[in-house]
Amino acid sequence: MRAIASAFNLCQQVEARLQIVWFQGWGMHAAFHDLFEPIANLREAVLMDYIVNDRPRRHNLWLPWLPQQIWYKGGVINELEVANLRDKGFDFQQWLHSKRRYMSCYDEFGEFPDSCYSELFHPNQIVMDIVKSYEAHFSKNVIGMHIRRTDNIDSINKSPTELFIEAGHRELENNADLTIFLATDSEEVKKQIREIFGNHVVTSDNKADRNSVAGIREGLADLWTLSRVSRIYGSAGSSFSTMASKIGGRELIVLENKNP
Repeated sequence: MRAIASAFNLCQQVEARLQIVWFQGWGMHAAFHDLFEPIANLREAVLMDYIVNDRPRRHNLWLPWLPQQIWYKGGVINELEVANLRDKGFDFQQWLHSKRRYMSCYDEFGEFPDSCYSELFHPNQIVMDIVKSYEAHFSKNVIGMHIRRTDNIDSINKSPTELFIEAGHRELENNADLTIFLATDSEEVKKQIREIFGNHVVTSDNKADRNSVAGIREGLADLWTLSRVSRIYGSAGSSFSTMASKIGGRELIVLENKNP
């Protein structure tokens, strides 16, 4: 989402034609249309894309590297270069002034309003039905918590579950009818938060799963639901919390241990 929004705005600024190719891979075993309503100039990868437009890496023996250098005449920026170039003030607009350019990217670059995310991306009806099923259990006062675990070491070390529990108690002191929407990739965390806050908690009954379309839809539904609560308590080192805040224009409070 960050890469698509960035590229969309860059091409708008210089009036360049944009073609987005959506690849499925680790952590994203779903087609775009499995998740979102169609976006102009975005298509699913076909066989030729895996030869020419896939990101060169060990998995594909770096085979797309040579075709890219030939077809795009050296105008190639790969995913590992984007953040470094952005931080150095690289002029992406000037770079784009050519017949063909290629970028593989997962990060945000350039400047554009956060509202671009909600304008560009619209989850499909299947995903929105999941969102609405959560919201059916909401009270008038709803906060969100995103507690990231599994493979995110920063979140585990810097944002312990105790900080979220403390925040939940503070919120309950002010609103007895509080609903806590919990998005997490940890079944242990779900159990712990439910045991402490009981019926105040709304969360998925299913285990987080990046390897199925259904699992990724649930993850997207978590993201969109977080974007619709009044305030989000997020985890350090996680772009998920930040993205939810940008989509909905909601306040984000990253809970971080000052002495991890």
